[in-house]
This record gives sequence, C-alpha cells and structure tokens, in this order.
Amino acid sequence: MNTSTSAHWRSIAIVGPYQSGKSTLLESLLFVTGAISRKGAVEDGNSVADGTAEARARQMGVEVNAAFAEYQGVQLSFLDCPGSIEFAQETWNALIGVDAAIVVCEPEAARALTVAPLLKFLDDWQIPHGLFINKMDRASTPLKEVLAALQSISSRPLALRQFPIGQGDRLSGFIDLVSEQAWQYHPGGPPDPIALPEIYRSDEQAARAELLEVLAEFDDHLLEELVEEIEPPEAEIRTDLKRDLEDDLIVPVFCGVALRDFGVRPLLAALLSEVPEAACSARHRGIAAIGPPVAQVLKTFYSAQSGKLSLVRVWRGVFTDGAQLGGARLAGLYRLCGQQQTVLAAAGPGEIVALGRLEGIKTGDTLALGSQEAPLATPTPLTPVFALAIAPEKRADEVKFSAAVAKLLEEDPSLRWEQNSSTREVVLWGQGEIHLQVALDRLRRKYNLPMQSHPPQVPYRETIRRAWSSHGRYKHQTGGHGQFGDVYLDIRPLGRGEGFQFAETIVGGAVPRQYIPGVEAGVREALERGPLGYPVVDVAVTLTNGSYHTVDSSEQAFKQAARIAMHEGLARCEPVLLEPIVELDVSVPVEFTARALRLLSGKRGQILHYQGDGERRDWDCINAFLPLAQMNEFAVELRSLSLGVGCFAWRPAHLQQVPEKLAERLLART
Repeated sequence: MNTSTSAHWRSIAIVGPYQSGKSTLLESLLFVTGAISRKGAVEDGNSVADGTAEARARQMGVEVNAAFAEYQGVQLSFLDCPGSIEFAQETWNALIGVDAAIVVCEPEAARALTVAPLLKFLDDWQIPHGLFINKMDRASTPLKEVLAALQSISSRPLALRQFPIGQGDRLSGFIDLVSEQAWQYHPGGPPDPIALPEIYRSDEQAARAELLEVLAEFDDHLLEELVEEIEPPEAEIRTDLKRDLEDDLIVPVFCGVALRDFGVRPLLAALLSEVPEAACSARHRGIAAIGPPVAQVLKTFYSAQSGKLSLVRVWRGVFTDGAQLGGARLAGLYRLCGQQQTVLAAAGPGEIVALGRLEGIKTGDTLALGSQEAPLATPTPLTPVFALAIAPEKRADEVKFSAAVAKLLEEDPSLRWEQNSSTREVVLWGQGEIHLQVALDRLRRKYNLPMQSHPPQVPYRETIRRAWSSHGRYKHQTGGHGQFGDVYLDIRPLGRGEGFQFAETIVGGAVPRQYIPGVEAGVREALERGPLGYPVVDVAVTLTNGSYHTVDSSEQAFKQAARIAMHEGLARCEPVLLEPIVELDVSVPVEFTARALRLLSGKRGQILHYQGDGERRDWDCINAFLPLAQMNEFAVELRSLSLGVGCFAWRPAHLQQVPEKLAERLLART
C-alpha cells in the first residue's frame, strides 16, 4: 500500500444517540467488507439490569474506538464515537479528524431531537455527513414524518437516497432513488435486484423528484433540465451528490436495519464513491497540499501494555516510526482495530493511526515534522456540570493519586479537578454521573486506585447583619515574661461581594505600631470560621483602641486578643448563612421551555429572562441564577425532561443568604 497518496483512504465517524444502533452499524460494515468474519450480538448487551450510573455505563460506549477495513481498493478508517451526551467531548474531538460522518438515528419522529446536538456540531464545523435511519423493521412512524422531523433540526437540506419497500416488520427491500432500481433484502447477504413494484411507483417518483429538487438548488444545469422536463442522466446525479456532499451542502439519507445488514451495502457504496478524499478534506480544513507532514491528535489513551498512545489523523505527508516530533522520538506507530494493534512502518495522508509515547503531547495538539505549523482548530472544551468529591480508599495511595488523575485528564479533556480550599475536598468535575463513574472506574482498573466518592460539600459562607463594638484582652503569665494584649474592635457588615476591610484609628500610641499587624492577623484568623462554622465574608473591622504592657506585650499577644474580640463580637452581629449562586445559560428546544422554567423555579432558581436561541431555530435560551447546591440535580433532571439534549453553561455569580428554614436544617446537621 502506498501511504503517500490520499486517494485510496476514507475516514468515517459513526455517531448517534445512545441505543440508536451505531455500533451495530459499524460491526455490519466491517462484516460486509470482510474485516471481521463473524458478528457478535451487540444488541444483547444493551439491556440494563438496574438503573444505577454504574450499570448504565457498562452498557454504553464511553470512548472512541477505531476500526479498519479494506474494500474494493479503498482503505477505510472508522471511528465509533460515544452516543451519550455525557461523552460528547470525546465525540467532538474525534469528528474533527474525519472526512465524513454517518449519523445513526431511529425511525421515530418524536426522537429526532436526540440527534440535534450532533447535527449542529457537524454543521458548525462543516463536516460532510449523512443520516442512516436504523431499525426500519421496527418503524411505526411514516418515513415522511421522520424526514420532516429530521429536516427541522438540520440546517442542510436532506436528500433521501432510498425508498423502503414495506414498513415495520413487513420491510422487504428498497428502491434506489438515483437508479430507480428496486432491491430485495436477504438477511446476512447482498440484496437481489427486482422489478419496481407498481404499488410504490407513484411514491418513488415523488421521492425522486424531491431528491432532484434538492440537488438542483446547487446546480443550475440540473435545474434547467428539470424545468424543461428532461430526465437527467444517472451519472450527472451521482456527480452532483458527490460534489454537494464534499462541499457540505446536503445531507444524504439512507435507511436500513444494521442488525440484519439491510441497507448497509448501498451505504458502503456511497462511502466509497461520494465521501471526500483525504486531500479534499485537508483543503477544506485550510491545510496546504505542499509542506512538511502534519497530523492532529484526536484522542489520548493510556494502557498497561503500550503506555501512552496518541490517536492522530494524518493530514499531510508521511509519518514514520522513529521520527522526531518537537524533540520527542516517535516510539511506535500502530493501526488500531478495537483492542488489536498492528505495527506500521509509516502512515500517510488520510490515515488514522496511534503514535506511541509522545510525552507532552495532548488531545487537540497539531503535530508537524521538521517545522512549526499553525495549530489546527479544536473543539471548545465543554463546561463541566456535575461534580463528585473523591479520595483514595487507602491512605497509602494518596502519593500516586495526583499522577493518576493527571493521566485521566489527558485521556478525557472534559474532566476537571480542583482542590477546594474551604471544604478541603478534591472535587472531580465532568458531564454527568455516568461520566464521573466511568472516570473512577478507570482509576481503579488502570491504576489500581479504588476511590470513594460522595456529593461535594457546598462551600457556604457567613456574614453579619449588624455592627458591634467588641473588646478582647489576652493576659497570660508563665513565671518569666508574660503575654499581654488588649484591643477594641468595631465590627460592621459590608455590601455583598465587598470582601474584607481592616483599618485602625489608634491615637496616642494606645497600641504600638509594631503590634497592629498582629491585630489584623488575629482578625483574619477569626474570620476563617465564624459562629455558624463557615468562613466569614463582607466584614469591615476597625481597631479603635487598646492598651499594652511595656514588657509583656508582643505581636502574638495582640493577635490572640484580636481573635478573642472577634469570636465574641461576631456572635453578637447577627450572623447569617450565605450560599454560592451560579448564573446559567440554559438551551432547550422550545417544546421543553415551560418544563425547564418550572424545573428552575422548583430548584430555588431565579429566572432573569429567556429568548430564542440565536444559533438554533426552535430553541430557547434561558438566563437564570441557581444555587450551586442544586446544580448536580438540575443537570440530571434537565436532560431527563428534554430527551437528553438540554444543556447549559454556568459561571460563578455571587453569594446569597440561605432561606431561614433551610439554613436551620443545614446548621442542625453541622
């Protein structure tokens, strides 16, 4: 095989919502091409024994898997991408490295919305893509209604390529709308050509006319032929299909049953003949045809056998084993197919391969041999929306914990972690409960780090509502020099968000200047834990008076005196509990707006305003405040009420007083 040419390579991503059958479709494609000799019962593993996050995680694909096939002289790289919205970052990172994507969906109009996030990403990035309506043997909705629902969420016109013969369990074949040849399905084998059934002729002609009208939007010659009622040649139609897909102008639609190989062969034929060649895809990404070899990292793996592997798309030139990349030597070049690794000597344009042990290289990085290359664009990291506090089950594992988490974040850039200074917890952030459970499972399996986890503590604060003048005296005699400090402090509340202010109005040397820093230090220490048990904020303290002893006074003594004055004074200043509030931008389809508004209100949210989403037709964007304590539950319930497509971004906003009854319950538990 000549790795220096891109003409014989196609890289395809198989994407789709959870349980749409995308992995089954990939398996069928591999079986039809001869890449595998036997199909496993993929659907047998789709039943969930219980409703826990761990159980659901075991039943779904949670990371990109690569596969390879060779068919009719064309090399095919496949990427099977996770379907759950919680692993969307994994999918987005992979999609930027393919020539085209096949979006797998179910034949139900009511579930068309589940592919909306995928279509938006593909449209935004101008990645050629088609639809495969799977499980047609279970269809209960007319195909026309399914197509209308899908068209409503696609900014590109849909171009139906096949008309089904039969519906539901009576599905028996299809009609190719380009050639008008009818075919009869055979489970496990290629379809046979048959005469076009007369009962379908009228519907087939109407569907074909719609296909030609879509293509005529981008081809004036074809439009003239249709106006003059001239039948366009089949070759012209196929040329238009290829060109329009390359330019991301249309979305071809195929139908079938992946589990039974129905419709897979015509889909495969289109992948070979219509998907852009690697050189075309590189041109669309703005990569010049001439220059040093360039690749981009789509995914990072860590395995016990191979160490670090970087899954890359080669965009230009040839990468060879042992080459130097930014001062690092390429230690291994592999083709991945599931868990199998095939050692390669070189990889050329269009190939998706794994590079071994490239330290310092992360997902999204642009790799170039011999010169600097402008970084290729990468998807914006998703905002984490769900958190767990985590810690190793064994204290002895704390030493290797940080290194393992660093590798975990390399594998999955949508994870974040933080050491919360106020709650003293390590908090792992991600896209949902399943997402984080998968991360914890990886720590256990790959790094022998069993973890314990629980919802993170809310970093509550407290403040005061009234001013108070407080006196603190510290006197301690030990036989030699004693300790003496005496202070008078005025304590008063500040406006929300003003923080802490310290001042002094000492006159006449009542407190010597060298001891005033000790007073401020004592005040600050006292604010670390107020009367309610939380850090105190938005307080002003003024040192107004005091006294000292020429021998026994010291900075430490005045620090202790200030702490005494603060502890006694804060308790008299009517302390109240504050909670962190975040600002949300929630995006939902309009049919779910009312339910999302009720959900926010039920979570003690404050709705600021909502309006149409400027980026998506028939979507709304809701701007609201929400207590941080409610965010984990909100993320789960928002997805539940919106077919999994509702999403939000958030940012810290301010602190707000906790309602009195809730505060009483919270303080009773501390």
